[in-house]
Order: sequence, then C-alpha cells, then structure tokens
Amino acid sequence: MKILVDADACPAPAKELLFKTSERRKIQLILVANQYIRIPESDLVECIVVSAGADVADDHIVEIMKSDDLIISADIPLADRVVKKGGTVIDPRGFLMTAETIGQRLATRNLMEELRS
Repeated sequence: MKILVDADACPAPAKELLFKTSERRKIQLILVANQYIRIPESDLVECIVVSAGADVADDHIVEIMKSDDLIISADIPLADRVVKKGGTVIDPRGFLMTAETIGQRLATRNLMEELRS
C-alpha cells in the first residue's frame, strides 16, 4: 500500500500531517503535482512533477495507482475515476468518497458551475 496525493490543491497542513504519518507508519507517500513541492528528506516520501495541463496529474495518479493504495484528493472527477478503478479515496479533510457520495458531489459541483455561468 502507498498513499498518492493530488498535491496541487492539497492544503499545507494536510501535507504536513501526511509527511509525519508516512514516517510513523512506514508507508510510501507520493505527491503528484505540476510543480515541485518541497518535501522532507525521506526514503518514503517522493514528489512526482508532471507537465502542466488539465488533468495531467489526475491521469498520472490513475495510471500508477493500485487497488490497495489510498488516494487523497479534493478533485471529484479524479475521485470518481479512482473509485471506478477499485481504489480508495479521501479528501484532505478525511472524508471517504464512495460511488454514492461522489455522485452527489458531482451533481452539486455541476449545478454550481451551471449557476455561475
């Protein structure tokens, strides 16, 4: 098992907690972002920088994840892809996303986007 983080939008306090948890539990932590993120010196923590662009980090996370990995992301479409691939995803506040809750969140997100346009 490893923890994969959609790091571009992950709050700094959540990342700090993940760094500590990775060391304490001896779990590999991979942050995926479109720019370098400073990480502690550790054999367990890695930052993968992908090219800029819509969904590039998301695509990379889905590509490298395995079903026993934990994905951390606030991105609802990414969460949907992870769950459909058999993965587990929580948002940075620790809320578990399931097929049911993702459907509700996607509907709310789409409604809000429609109201803003």
